[in-house]
Amino acid sequence: MYSCQQVLVNKNPELIAILTFLCEQSHKLANMGIYYARQLYFKSQKGISKYDLEKVYKHNYHYKVLYSQAAQQILRTVAESFRSYYGLIIAYSEGKISDKLRIPNYIKKGGMATVSYPSQALKLKGYRIIVPLGNTCKRWFCIDSLLIPMPSNLDFLSVKELRILPKNRCFYWEFVYKRSSI
Repeated sequence: MYSCQQVLVNKNPELIAILTFLCEQSHKLANMGIYYARQLYFKSQKGISKYDLEKVYKHNYHYKVLYSQAAQQILRTVAESFRSYYGLIIAYSEGKISDKLRIPNYIKKGGMATVSYPSQALKLKGYRIIVPLGNTCKRWFCIDSLLIPMPSNLDFLSVKELRILPKNRCFYWEFVYKRSSI
C-alpha cells in the first residue's frame, strides 16, 4: 500500500526559478506526447504503447532538458492515460459503460506540470536527497542537482517516487512511499 506526503517548498528565488523551468518543460513535453498520441489515434485508429513516445521524443529539446528518467516518466504517464482510454472504448463497445467518452486532452492549467523522479534516480546524502538535473539544466543553472531535505518521519528506502508538484502558485515536494502494514 502506498501513501503520499506533501512538503511545501521554501521561497528561495533560485530554487523557485529552477522548479518553474522544470515544470514548464514537463508541461511542454506532456502536451507534445498527448498531441502525438491523439494524432495517431485520429488518423490511423492506432494506440500508443508504453515506449513509443520515448522513441519519438528521445532527441527532442524538452526531453533533453529534463533528467532522462523524469522525462521518461512524463511520457509514460501520457501513454498510461491513453491506455485507459482504449480500455474505456472496449468497455463502451461491450455495453459496460454508457457515458460519453473523451480522448485525453491537453494540459492547460498555468503552463506547468508535475515532474516525477523514480526512487532509483534519487540518492541520500546525510539528511538530504540528491535530485539530479538534465545536462541542459546543469549548463544553464550551473548546478548538477537539487538537494532537498529528507522528511524525518519517512525512511529513504521506502520512498518510491519524488514528485515536484506545482500547485496554487507554490511548489510541493511529494514523496510517494510504501507504507508498512500494521
